[in-house]
Amino acid sequence: MSQSVTPDNFKILIEDYVAEYNKKNGERDIWRKPLLATAKADDRFDILPIITADDHVLPRDLLPSAKSVVVFFVPFVKGLAVENHKGKIPCRNWGLAYESTNRLINSLCEHIQHHLEGRGYRAELTPATHNFDHVKLVSRWSHKHLGYLAGLGRFGVNAQFITPSGCAGRLGSLVTEAEFGDSPLISEKELCLHKNGHKCLVCVKRCPVGAVSESGINRKLCWEQLKSNIARSEELAGLENTTHVCGKCQVIVPCSLRTPKKK
Repeated sequence: MSQSVTPDNFKILIEDYVAEYNKKNGERDIWRKPLLATAKADDRFDILPIITADDHVLPRDLLPSAKSVVVFFVPFVKGLAVENHKGKIPCRNWGLAYESTNRLINSLCEHIQHHLEGRGYRAELTPATHNFDHVKLVSRWSHKHLGYLAGLGRFGVNAQFITPSGCAGRLGSLVTEAEFGDSPLISEKELCLHKNGHKCLVCVKRCPVGAVSESGINRKLCWEQLKSNIARSEELAGLENTTHVCGKCQVIVPCSLRTPKKK
């Protein structure tokens, strides 16, 4: 018989794991308290192939018996964002943070899966990254779009995902048979200042290659810069060849560390 799992206990489970992870695994302390949103695995997610890739996986494709979609955001500390602000090439610590946060998210998802299965609920996972189609330049399992539908955050002009703790951080998600219901953190239609009719577009000015514009992001131009950074930059030398990072449009902008506020 399945044991009861409440959203509040689940939230504490995730917060505690992230808080203790760096000490247990010898990682630098670069994360703030994670955010969590859950949603019923209902027909709202059927829109994913329309708004993302036409072959985007649905929750029921991962787990036919899925009852809930779980999406979480692990925000970076301010110091890391400040360090990555200078120059056109991402700082080395930003690249290292990308790698260590991937390890954290994958480990956290496995921890969650074991926790749920120990209480009688199946859960299915996807990697924190590397499920990206390099031709279409879209993901077949988009943590951002899942987070949008679950009410964890909203998209900025730069296609980054703005949460109550900003956009400088990483997302993870999974599906499970446990019934958590809907627990959105955001009800507003938009969080981006520009999309709400206010003056901003700081992220447009921050992009080193002009890939971000008022109308959105040029994915091809952005992707070419990400590949160039890891292939040609001495700053990122020796990192994994899949460490495609930049982050310039995420740092020292009004939505970096919190929901942006109108001045």
